[in-house]
Amino acid sequence: MLSEEKIKLMTSIAIFEKAEKKNLTLVKRYFKSDYIGRNLLCAFLGYTFCWLLGLAAVVVCRLEEILSVATLKDVISPFVDYGVWYLLGLVVYLAAVFTVSYRRYGYGERGMKVYAARLKRLNRRYEFLNRPKEQGKEGRRS
Repeated sequence: MLSEEKIKLMTSIAIFEKAEKKNLTLVKRYFKSDYIGRNLLCAFLGYTFCWLLGLAAVVVCRLEEILSVATLKDVISPFVDYGVWYLLGLVVYLAAVFTVSYRRYGYGERGMKVYAARLKRLNRRYEFLNRPKEQGKEGRRS
């Protein structure tokens, strides 16, 4: 027997699944520490790669200036400054990635709890409708 309440509940679950699929899959696939660690590693590699590309561009643009400097100390000192700026930028960027990843995972966890609660509610509804009905006085308890 079809119940309007069951149909509404199943429809809301399907809509929720479709809208929140991305957030639900990340909670199902990863532990929190693994998800955050993966995002931090990807951010570190991406930031380092982009920084090295930028540094290569600066070196190519200033190659004549760098080669005209007489001492090795004068050549190395700008690169030490670039390294300090790299580390400062990396720390700020990784802190931002950590915060965003932590919040995304938390949002996914909350969504998963809502999804599980709706499924439990639907399951209870099916159990209520499908349980065998006892007939007669023998089945009743006083």
